[in-house]
This record gives sequence, C-alpha cells and structure tokens, in this order.
Amino acid sequence: MKIKQIIIAGTLLVSVTSFAQKNELKALKKIYAKEEIKGDDLAQYKLLINKVEPLAVEEGDKVYANFYKCMLPVIESLSIDKTMAPLQIQMAILKFLNPKAISDLATGLNATLDYEKKTGKKIQTDEINETIKSFKPDLLNYADALGKQKKFKESADVLYSIYQLDKKDKENLYYAANYAIEGKDYDKALLYYKELKAVNYTGEGTNYIAKNKATNADESFSTKEQRNNLVTLGTHILPREEKIPSKKPEIVRNIALILIQQGKTEEAKAAIAEARKENPDDVNLITSEADIYLKSNDISSYQRLINEALAKNPNDADLIFNLGVTSANAGKLDEAEKYYRKVIDVKSDYINAYLNLADLILKPDAKLVEQINKLTNSPKDSKQFDVLKVERQKLFNKALPFLEKAHQLDPKNDVVKSNLKSVYGFLEMTDKIKALKAE
Repeated sequence: MKIKQIIIAGTLLVSVTSFAQKNELKALKKIYAKEEIKGDDLAQYKLLINKVEPLAVEEGDKVYANFYKCMLPVIESLSIDKTMAPLQIQMAILKFLNPKAISDLATGLNATLDYEKKTGKKIQTDEINETIKSFKPDLLNYADALGKQKKFKESADVLYSIYQLDKKDKENLYYAANYAIEGKDYDKALLYYKELKAVNYTGEGTNYIAKNKATNADESFSTKEQRNNLVTLGTHILPREEKIPSKKPEIVRNIALILIQQGKTEEAKAAIAEARKENPDDVNLITSEADIYLKSNDISSYQRLINEALAKNPNDADLIFNLGVTSANAGKLDEAEKYYRKVIDVKSDYINAYLNLADLILKPDAKLVEQINKLTNSPKDSKQFDVLKVERQKLFNKALPFLEKAHQLDPKNDVVKSNLKSVYGFLEMTDKIKALKAE
C-alpha cells in the first residue's frame, strides 16, 4: 500500500512539472510572437528561459526550450533602440554577438528544423528561414570584422556557423577553412577541408566585371544580368568576364600539408594520390605532391615530380627555381647552377635566381678562407696565400655581375646591397662602394 502511494505521488510530481513546463513554453512563445520585445517582456523572456530549460523532459519540449534560448541574441538585437546613430546600433549589436552565441544559434535552429521536418509540423520553420535570411549579412560582416582584427580562429568559427545555417553557400565553409589555417587551428581546418572535399566543392565560376565610370575602377558582379543592367544604364563600361579556376587542387593540397604537419605522412600521400587519379595532368596537384616529398625529405621523388610538372609547363620559372634550390640543398651545385641560369633565361627579372646564383658561385670561398687561416708566415705558405687569393678573386669576379644585376632590378634591397658591398670591398673597388653608399 505504501509503495503504491509513493508511485502515485511520483506520478503527480511529474505531471505538475510537465504542466508547469508546458505553461512556461506557452508564455515564451507568446512573448516571442510579439512584434516588439523590450523592457519587461525581455526580462520575462530571459527568466522563462532559465526556468523552462531544466524542466524540459520530452524531446519536443527540449527542442523548443533550446530554440527560444538560442534566439535570445537575435531578440536582444531586435530590441535595440533603432533611433540611435548607426555606429551606436552596431556597437550595441556586438554586445550580443560572439562566436559561441552564433554557434549555439546555428545548432539550435538546425535542431528545430530537423525536428519539425521529422514531425511534419512546421511551427517555426518559416520563421527560422526568414531569420537566417535576415541576419546572414550581419553575421558575414561580423566574421569579416573579426578577420580584419586578425582574430582568425573566431572568424573561422563564425563562418562555419553561417555555413551550418545555410549549407547551399559552400563558399563560407571554404573561407572558414582558410581562416582556420591563418589562426593555426589546423584540426578545424582539416575538418572543414575534408567536408569541402566530401561535398565536391570546386569554387569554379565566372566573375562578371565592368569598369565604374565614376571611380574608374573595375567592379565584380555575381550575375551577368546585374552587370549588363548597369552597362545599359551607362554607369559602367568595358564589360568582360573572368573564369574562376577550381579550388579543388588547393583543398586537396592543404589537406595533405596539414596531415604532414600532424605527422600523418602516409595519409597525406594517399590523399594527394587519390586526387591525382582524377586529375593526372593538373600541374598544381603534381607540385602539391612534390611538396609532400620535399617536406618528408625525399629529394629524389620531389625532383622527379617537379620535372614531371616542368614537362607539362616547361617555362614555369618558379618550378625551375625550386629545382635549383633543392639541388643546391642536396649538394648538387652544378645541377643547381644549371637550373638558376635557366630561370634567368625564362624570366630575366627573377631577382632570387641572380642572388642564389651568386651565393652558389661564392660557396667554395668558405673553404678557401679556412685554408688561408691555417697558413703561417713561412715563404712556402706566403706563396700558397697568393694562389688562394687569386682563386678567391676569380670567384668574386664571377659572382659580381649577378649581384649587380640583382641590384639593378631592386636598388632598395638591403640584402643585395650588403652582399654587393662585401664583393666590392674584397675586389678593392672603392669607387663602387662610395657610389653604393651615396644611393
């Protein structure tokens, strides 16, 4: 008999709690439905959120309790006095917006949409879609502002939340990944890049461009019609189109590079190999694979892949230059010199090729100096000193034209000027030193 009484009492307690909870949800809904929410209504709304959340037991009640909670920043922003100056309004909105609140908003709204889709009852669906459409521009502006403040991780979080709210706009996921890289949040960047790969995002498209007659600057438009309308109105001239290349090679490359940084070299190689099966002739993917082997210190594989890329694009100065660098690092100086000279043939103003070629020519000088330092004042060593000095002069004279060319290309480059001054000094070219100092 006592046991039955306990059971009945327990049932009454649950019923009372459920009833109270239902009433509070109704009260929340009533306030939420008002055209304007401010003052006492806002205070009551916050109080009800805190009361109803711990009481929610059923799935639907939990979903809607969370919905009203996650919408609080939106409601607070709507309650701002719109007669204030625009800057004041913006500052007031920022009090309610932060990456966590936006993340909670995305999670709460999506959970509500999923629940209403499952139950077939569109109670808040239309309202949610309207909220996303209305607030998306403000959220994008907020993400942009965070990026400009170099708060890259926070900007990435906000952009990812915006993507969660509108998955049709995959570009926000791409920029979230890029900002995560900037913020050195490699785990999230990898997650975002993998999702981009899974949804087959390429970013390909067309930029519709025309020159603004008033500013004389080019402007981009998302649609041809939008651009053509302005050209017809006469505000813009010189319409043209630019193809936006696929970002897929960059995405795959970044996945591989992050995996390498995490010590997952084999997984990185597998990722790039998979991408190359789809696009075997893509030079960007070939060079990305080469980067993987370079970072894992497999120089022979790196050079093989760079040469493969060069066969497809023989006049790519950057590729040839990189071959020179890796050949030099591997101690293959003759090979490196050949590549640097080829760079100059292909692109005569490639300043780093001149600098590296001069450095390559002067490499034996360290050994000559070491030999000179071991000499004594004996007649035999004095003769040897003269021989070594002549050898050094030959090296400096051979390197001089490349440094002078580099200086000609970039007269304000301090590294070039410093190296040139050292060479002039050894060759006792005092007039040249004076002229260099006078610049």
